Amino acid sequence: MAPHVATVTQLCLKFMTFDPNYNYDDGEEDGDDRMDVEEGFEESDDEYSDDDDMSWKVRRSAVKCLEALISTRRDLLLSHSICPALLARFKEREENVRADVFAAFSTLLRQTRVGSSHHSIIHAGSDSGAKQQEEEPVVALLKNQVPVIVKDSFYKITSEALLVTQQLIKLMRPQEPTAVSAAFDPKPYVKEVFSVTLKRLKAADIDQEVKERAISCMGHLVCHLGDHLESELQGVLAIFLERLKNETTRLAAVRTITLISASPLKVDLSPILPEALSLLGSFLRKNQRALKLGTLACLTAIVTHHSASIKPAALEPVLNEISPLVDESDMHVSQVSITLLTCMAKACPSSLAKICSSVLPGVFGLIHSPLLQGGALAAILDFLQALVLSKATNLSFSQLLKSLVEPFQSSKSPAGSSVLHRQSYHSVARCVAALSSASPEDAPGTVSGLIQQVKGSGSPESDRVLALLCLGEVGRSSSLGGSKELQGVILEAFSSTSEEIKTAASCALGGMAVSSLNEYLPFILKEVSAQPRKQYLLLHSLKEVISACSASSLSPHLESIWTLLFQHCECQEEGTRNLVAECLGKLTLVNPAQLLPRLRQQLKTGSPLARGTVVTAVKFTIVDHPAPIDSLLKDCIGDFLKTLQDDDIDVRRVALVEMGPFKHSVDDGLDVRKAAFECMYTLLESCLEGLDVLQFLDHVEEGLKDHYDIRMLTFLMLARLASLSPAAVLQRLDRLVEPLKATCTAKVKAGSVKQEFEKQEELRRSAMRAVAALLAVPEVERSPSMADFANQIRSNADMASIYQSVQASGGRGGRTLGEHGQELDSS
Repeated sequence: MAPHVATVTQLCLKFMTFDPNYNYDDGEEDGDDRMDVEEGFEESDDEYSDDDDMSWKVRRSAVKCLEALISTRRDLLLSHSICPALLARFKEREENVRADVFAAFSTLLRQTRVGSSHHSIIHAGSDSGAKQQEEEPVVALLKNQVPVIVKDSFYKITSEALLVTQQLIKLMRPQEPTAVSAAFDPKPYVKEVFSVTLKRLKAADIDQEVKERAISCMGHLVCHLGDHLESELQGVLAIFLERLKNETTRLAAVRTITLISASPLKVDLSPILPEALSLLGSFLRKNQRALKLGTLACLTAIVTHHSASIKPAALEPVLNEISPLVDESDMHVSQVSITLLTCMAKACPSSLAKICSSVLPGVFGLIHSPLLQGGALAAILDFLQALVLSKATNLSFSQLLKSLVEPFQSSKSPAGSSVLHRQSYHSVARCVAALSSASPEDAPGTVSGLIQQVKGSGSPESDRVLALLCLGEVGRSSSLGGSKELQGVILEAFSSTSEEIKTAASCALGGMAVSSLNEYLPFILKEVSAQPRKQYLLLHSLKEVISACSASSLSPHLESIWTLLFQHCECQEEGTRNLVAECLGKLTLVNPAQLLPRLRQQLKTGSPLARGTVVTAVKFTIVDHPAPIDSLLKDCIGDFLKTLQDDDIDVRRVALVEMGPFKHSVDDGLDVRKAAFECMYTLLESCLEGLDVLQFLDHVEEGLKDHYDIRMLTFLMLARLASLSPAAVLQRLDRLVEPLKATCTAKVKAGSVKQEFEKQEELRRSAMRAVAALLAVPEVERSPSMADFANQIRSNADMASIYQSVQASGGRGGRTLGEHGQELDSS
C-alpha cells in the first residue's frame, strides 16, 4: 500500500470537494482543490431535485478514507495540505458529511504530538519569512470557522465542534511546552473561543451531550489559558458551581474542577471552594460509583494544590463521608479514599484531628482483611507514614503500633487465633515497617520489643509469628546490623515445633539480609552447610535474598552463592533440590550472560540428580515479562530440551512439562484478564476520544473467544462500540462475526449439569444483543459474512426466537430481520 498512499490521499482530497450541484459562493474551491466537474458529468435538461443528489456519498466516502489514512499513516501529519483541506470542509452543507469531517479532524489532532507534529498543525504552510508577514493559513481558518461551527443548530455538529475546540486549546498551549508552542501566541484567539464556548455553557435548553462537552471545553480553556481570561474567570467558576448542583451535569463538572485544580496556572478557586467542598462531600454518599471515584479524585486535587485556601472545618464533612468508603467490599474505592486521606495528612494535617473516631477504625479493619494487597496496601503504607510525619493529630507512634497488633494479642485462645487470616499477618508486618521507617527514633525500641516477643517462650504462637514477620519487614527497609543476639533468636526459632514459626523465621532472616547483605548473607551461606537439619529453611531465606536484592548488590556474592548451591544440587530430598533449583534460576537472571552458559555446561558434567536440578532451574529463568535472558535462552533452549531423551528416567520426568494423560488446566491469568477487560469497559465509557479504536477492537476480538465472564463483558463493549464508532466496527466486521456465530451456535455437551446449560443460554442471549447492535449500524448489509449470519439466524427457529426475545426486552420490538438478513423497520 505504501507506494500508493500519496495517490490515494490526493484522490481523497479531490473527491471530498465533489459537489457539482451546489455553489458555496466563497470562491475557495475555484482553484486546484476543486474537482473538475465538467469532465464526465453533463447536466440534464430535466428538472433536478435535491432528493436525487447522491454526491454527498462520494464526499463522505472520501472523508472516511482520508480519516483511515490519518489514523494509520502518521507520516501524513507532515503534509501541509490535509489540515487546511479538512478545515475548508467545515462548511459542508450535508450534516452527516460534516460530522465525518469533524471526526477526521479530531483524528488528525489526536495523532498530533508535540514537536514537529505540533509545528505542522499550528504553522502549516508557512516558512520563517512568511510567519513575520502574514497569519498562517491554518490558524486563520481555525479562527474564522471553528466559532461558527460551535454555534450550529444541530446538536451533533455542536458537540463535535466543541471537542475539536478542546483539542485545539491543548495544542495552543500544551501543559508541557516546547520551543514551537512557546513561540505561538494564543492571546488573539482566546476571546473568540471563550465567547462561543461560554454561550453553550450557559444554555440550559440544549442536548445533554452538548452540555457535557461545553463544560469540558471551558474547563480545558481555564486550565490551559486561564491567565488570559482575567475578570471573566469568576463568572465561569460560578457556572461550574451551578452545574455541580445539577444531577445531570455534576459528574462532568466534577471532572472539570479536577482538571482546573491541577492546572499549573494555579487558578484561584477560593470564591467557590467552601460551597464546592460541601457539595463534593455529599456526592460521596451517592450510589453512583463513577461519581464517587471522580469526587475523590477532585478532592485529592483540591487538597493537594489549594490547601492554603481551605479551612480545616470545611473538610470535616468530607472526612465523615469517607469513613463508609474504606471497606473491603470495594478495594479500589478504598484505595482512592486512603490516597485522599494521605494528601490531607500532608497538606492539611489539622483537618485530621478527629480521625480516631471516624476513619481510622475502618483503615485498621482493612489492614486486618485477608483481601488487602497491591495498590490498596501501598496506599495504606503511605497514609500511615504521612500520619506519623504530620504530628498534628493526637496519635503517637506507639498508639498506631498498638492499634495494628492489638487484634493478634487479644487472640489468646486457639479458637480466637483462627479469626485472623494469614495474609493479615504480612499486611500488619509491612505497616509496622512503614511506621518504623517514618519514625527512626522509635525503630530501635520497636525492634527490641519484637525480639523479646520472639524469645518469650510463653508468648502465643500468633504473637511470635507476627513479631518475626515484623522483624523481617523492618530489616528489609532499614539495616538492623549483624546482631549476634538477633541471629541467635532466628536460629532458635528454626528449632520450634510450630511450622508457622519456622516459616516466619525463614522469611524474617531473608528480609533482614536484604538491607544488610554483607552482615547476613555470609551468615546464611555458612549455616546452610553447618546446619543440615535447617537447610531447607535457610535456603528459603536465601531465595528471599536473591529475589529481593538488586543485581548490583548481589554481584560481589555471585560466586559464593553459585558454589554453595551446586554443592547441594544432589541432595537426596526432592524438596530441597527444587528449592536449590529455584535459587539457581533466579540467580541466573542476575547475570545471564555469565551464568547461563555455566548452567548449560552442568548438563554434561553433572550426575542425574544434578542434571534434574539444572533442568528445573531453567524453568525459573523463563519469566512473564521481557528480560535480558530471553535472547540467550533462545540460542540454548534446545540443549535443555534434549534432556527429554536423557538416560535417567527422573531427568526425563523433570524435563517433561505435561506429566501423564491426567491434566487439570488452571487459568492463572483469568483474574488479571477480567480486571483488564473491566478497565477497557471503563475506558470505553469515560474516555473514548483518547482511544485508538482499531487497536481497542483487536483486544475485543480476543475477548470474544475468552472465558465466559470475559465474553459477557466483551459483548457489552461490542454493542457499545457499534453505537459510538460504527465506522471502525465496520472495518473489522468480518473478523467479529465468526466468534459471535460460534457462540450462538455452540451446543452444551450431553450430560452437563444444569448450570452449564444456563450459562450457555445467557452467553447466546448476550451475543445476540451484540448482533442486534451490529445490525443497526448503517451500511452493515454490505458485509457478506454478516448477511449470511443474519440469514442463518432467520432460518434457525431457536436463534430467531432468541433474537426476537432480545429485541423485545431491549425496547426495539419494532425491528425485525428481513428476507435477506438485514434489519428492517417493520413500521
